[in-house]
Amino acid sequence: MGLGDPVPGGDGGGWRGWAALLAPALRPEPGGVVLLNCAGSGALTLDVAGEQLAEALGHRPHLASVVVGANDTLRGGFDIEAICLRLDTVFGALHAQGAVLMTACLPDPGRMLGLPWPLARPLGRRMRSLNHIVHHLSRHYGAVHLHIGDHSWVLDRAAWSADRLHPSEWGHRLLAREFHTLLAAAGLAAGAPPSITPQGPGPGRAASVHWMATRGTRWVLDRCTDLLPDLLGLAAVECRHQVRGTTAALELAAHRATVGAIAALNLPDLPAAGRRTAVAALAHPDGHFTAPAAHLRCDGAAGDAACARPSTDMPKGTLNNSGRWPHRGSSHSMRERRH
Repeated sequence: MGLGDPVPGGDGGGWRGWAALLAPALRPEPGGVVLLNCAGSGALTLDVAGEQLAEALGHRPHLASVVVGANDTLRGGFDIEAICLRLDTVFGALHAQGAVLMTACLPDPGRMLGLPWPLARPLGRRMRSLNHIVHHLSRHYGAVHLHIGDHSWVLDRAAWSADRLHPSEWGHRLLAREFHTLLAAAGLAAGAPPSITPQGPGPGRAASVHWMATRGTRWVLDRCTDLLPDLLGLAAVECRHQVRGTTAALELAAHRATVGAIAALNLPDLPAAGRRTAVAALAHPDGHFTAPAAHLRCDGAAGDAACARPSTDMPKGTLNNSGRWPHRGSSHSMRERRH
């Protein structure tokens, strides 16, 4: 089951997305995996916490990928507290149904798009805040978490499609392989790892020109109305602090806002059994295993700012487990779970 902003076919490249590549590697026998997709192109955390979550809960998934937030960083009026609240709602509701969560941190969109530093720094700061929250919630709900920014291939232009925001065919295959490694370590993947060998050429100059002519111009125009005014104001602030030598104050303010957003959730301590995700459910009683749907928004190139981890972050590649599926209780609203 997938929620978020999908890239099922490499942004029009004609290849299979990472989830379609991963699904057969979870249970290789025919019919062993049911692949469902609740995601939608351009989705924000508001969309995921609304219609997408409602649809996903109706399917009661066993494995659910939730990778979202990059679109929120590319919009005006970025609100880290609201984003944190929505992500907790999604993670908490799926966890309450017994789903094993799959999450990922996202690289910096400003660096991937090659923006000048006054514009790139505010976007990078937003992404670090988003990743901080995803790390914290992933740890709290025992998710299988992929640190995309840790991998050197993220810096390789060939891993990304013409828009520089979505993976290329090779990028999809690498993502499928990385998730398979984590799932196999947790006992959740019984098949051979997906191949990372592309079946077609990588993105070239012609693909970039085609994307700009068909969809890129519209995307730029949209961002000029819903992001650029806000970003220009942030750039002006960035320049003033740069001149004064007080850029650290911006970093501190963003960090405090992020920590405050997490604290406002007032997350309860989950019981030990509730925090652990299952690892021995490849033979679930109903005979099916629901894989993550094809979706992922990977924005930007990695670097020291791409995947900043809070001090409470879980070790890479680890997964708490009890060897059985957690109890499938009914979902609760975030307000109910807090009180």
